[in-house]
Amino acid sequence: MEELKKFVRYFSPYKWQIIAGIVFIFFGMLFGLYVPYLVGNAVDDIKISLFNGSLTLGKITIHVLVILGVSLISAFFLFWQRRLLINTSRHIEYDMRQDFYAVLVNQPLDYFQNNRVGDLMARATNDLGAVRQIVGPMILYSFQAIFAFIIVLPILLNTSVKLTLLMLIPMPLVSLTVKYLGNQIHLRFEKIQEYFSGITARAQENLTGVRVIRAYAQEDSEIEKFQELNREYASRNLKLVKYSAAMRPLLYFFIGLGFVIIVAVGVPMAVRGDITAGDFTAYILYLQRMIWYLIALGYVVNLYQRGTASLKRFNEILEIVPAIKDTPEAHEQPSITGKIEFKNLTFGYNGKPVLKNIDLRIDKGKTVAFVGKTGSGKSTLVSLVPRLLDAPEGTILLDGIPLRHYKLEQLRKSIGFVPQETFLFSDSIADNIAFGIESDAVMRRNGDTEKEKIVQTNGNQSQTANVKSQITVEQAAEIAGLAGDIEEFPYKYEQLVGERGITLSGGQKQRTAIARAVMRNPRILILDDSLSAVDTYTEEKILSGLRDVRTDRTTLIVSHRISTIRDADLICVLHDGKIIERGTHEELIDLGGEYSDLYERQLLEEELEATE
Repeated sequence: MEELKKFVRYFSPYKWQIIAGIVFIFFGMLFGLYVPYLVGNAVDDIKISLFNGSLTLGKITIHVLVILGVSLISAFFLFWQRRLLINTSRHIEYDMRQDFYAVLVNQPLDYFQNNRVGDLMARATNDLGAVRQIVGPMILYSFQAIFAFIIVLPILLNTSVKLTLLMLIPMPLVSLTVKYLGNQIHLRFEKIQEYFSGITARAQENLTGVRVIRAYAQEDSEIEKFQELNREYASRNLKLVKYSAAMRPLLYFFIGLGFVIIVAVGVPMAVRGDITAGDFTAYILYLQRMIWYLIALGYVVNLYQRGTASLKRFNEILEIVPAIKDTPEAHEQPSITGKIEFKNLTFGYNGKPVLKNIDLRIDKGKTVAFVGKTGSGKSTLVSLVPRLLDAPEGTILLDGIPLRHYKLEQLRKSIGFVPQETFLFSDSIADNIAFGIESDAVMRRNGDTEKEKIVQTNGNQSQTANVKSQITVEQAAEIAGLAGDIEEFPYKYEQLVGERGITLSGGQKQRTAIARAVMRNPRILILDDSLSAVDTYTEEKILSGLRDVRTDRTTLIVSHRISTIRDADLICVLHDGKIIERGTHEELIDLGGEYSDLYERQLLEEELEATE
């Protein structure tokens, strides 16, 4: 019940459609249940006319046409009740899916490290489909059954109290059947949905890692493992089907038992004249309708149990409060210039410090590089600036303002970030490069036609009218050293890159990510080991293009290569989460510390490669 209370809020925007649908249900039932009365009346009228010799084809025709006319009106209301309620269920499903996605997309990185994508996809598809049934078919059949009882029960009692009471004899058995089987369906369906998440996650991992599977010749092994999961899923579903399938026959049996009692007692009553033949005919027809709606209630219980089980899993996601979000102090700040200050920053995961007492000031427009051994905290440090990870309050200032006092949207729109693990969308090269640009600020160029993709100048400032002052897709690709590769593609900038950029090499993917960051024309540019997959010649070409881009903007570079960072304004060497050395390339070489050792090792490696 608690789950349904949370679910009701989705009904609010569509309350008039739902109310209208319920009204149509009422009138549909009113006219539909008027038909048995007309049939009974026709039986009595035809019987009397037959005995007194006044029966004519015209009289029969009139009865037939009246019954057909009322049935047609009932069908009209039936059409509109289904259209309104089923359409509304689709709209509510749409709203729920939007909320589901909005919650997930605002979660921090560690959330997706702790939750499988396959499970989330199962909740967004299979579970939401089950929840939708609560809105459409369940409301429809529930109100049909309610109105049927309200309308029919007084008619049945008025016709014969005795027959009606006899009809209620099997009702306790019907209630017990619905209660027991309904509970069993709920418990089993909830477990099945959880298991389905596991299958989805397994399929997603295998499809994503298909190249690894093939490289290790594990196709048969993975097929067998998936077959075992699939077999168990089918087995669990078959057990659920036993309960679902048993509900309707049992309801038919118990309700049919009442029907047998009515026939056994009612026929002699009609023969004796206690009730007319027409009344008994109408009674039987009403009883048939009641049986159908009682069966429909069993179906409703089935939908309810499945829907609430899935709704529980859906609400588990909606109730997650994003760990990183706008704080109460956050508001729109002046345009960001790029001055960054780390003040006694200590940060860790699960209570284990990764960064310790970091004090560093970076003036706007400067390029600062971070080097160090794997696990020294370099990537963690730069990830704190766009709040992909959340630093303690007051330990990072941007333009002298605590980071949490900026709205996330303003902060992140001012930053171009190239992560270690490059992700590309299954789209064209051009669309991947222009991914970070607002859709209304995007234009394209095709030959001499002026339709360039442009960016907003200075991060969050308004777009200028001078197209030539903007960075285009082609210019961003040129800066990233990717333009030459693109020209060799069959479809140039419209070339599709495949799932996760699978058709591109590692270096091409990295350069696409760099072009994507550069095209935003951000005030702060963060390159997290983003040149590791390119050769030294391409690296030099990219760095040459970035020198002009880095002018007047703050740049943070994480790298293992000295050649990538040697012209930085400041180089910081991290070890065990601390800055142990800082200075320019020449200063650190003269210092003769860890940076100098790293530089000499890389020089030796280059010499050895050259002699091979």
